[in-house]
Amino acid sequence: MRKLLLLTALCLLGSSLACNGAGGVPLAAPGTLLRKIQDRGSLIVGVKFDQPTFGYLNPQTNSVEGFDAAVAHEIAGYIFGDARKVVFKEAQSKDRIPFLKDGAVDLVLATMTINDDRLKDIDFSAVYYVAGQRLLVSHESSLTSIADTDGKKIGTARGSTSAANLAQFPGAQVVLFDGYADAVKALIAGQLDAISTDDTILYGFAYQNPALQVVGAQFSYEPYGAGVQKNQPDLLAVVNNVVKNLKASGKWKTIWKSEIGDKLRILSLPDPPADDWHKQVLAP
Repeated sequence: MRKLLLLTALCLLGSSLACNGAGGVPLAAPGTLLRKIQDRGSLIVGVKFDQPTFGYLNPQTNSVEGFDAAVAHEIAGYIFGDARKVVFKEAQSKDRIPFLKDGAVDLVLATMTINDDRLKDIDFSAVYYVAGQRLLVSHESSLTSIADTDGKKIGTARGSTSAANLAQFPGAQVVLFDGYADAVKALIAGQLDAISTDDTILYGFAYQNPALQVVGAQFSYEPYGAGVQKNQPDLLAVVNNVVKNLKASGKWKTIWKSEIGDKLRILSLPDPPADDWHKQVLAP
């Protein structure tokens, strides 16, 4: 009888292992993107490589650092039980949606603002961060506000919401770059008067370049979400569970302190955004 019970228990255990991924996520249905990820054994994530504090390829360690990268590791840990099972692919602003639609990446964590236009092409997770657009200038600059930019050359990234937001200020001469690192080089060389994008990104560049500073009040609100292909509810649910758990457990604040607060010497810890923050912003 004991042998029969033991055999039954082993069979049940084997069945459980066969029906679940290594991280406790049940095996998704064949043909879904989540099942493809589970069968592959790694998560391919599009991130920025040139944005300190969010997505930055450290040339000394050859590893990707930042808030977005840390969230990607949390998602991999949830799926596989091993946070290291992530492959990062550089996704500049103009690449993010094409990479998702073409299947070049499984998801995008790249300072991507949730908005109605993008929701036509991809799905978004719950909001995991909220930023606002400001200006990055040299310490010698007389610019103090977006209202001062008439006739000024303002750099930003091609395909970003930052570029769209600058259309509200037709007097500014907007110069588009594929990535912000090139824009920073142009600013330091005196070829631009300012760079404009989300303030958390700008603070990272100011941290790396002491000759630069962030000025002006926020003139936009940018709720970040993880980008996911349309019609992949299993993967979207996994990402949403991770985001929810990060906020509820306090891990969100731990990541913020490590990747942003400590680097920028910000002592006060912000609270994570509500899951429906973007719905409040996008409501008519």
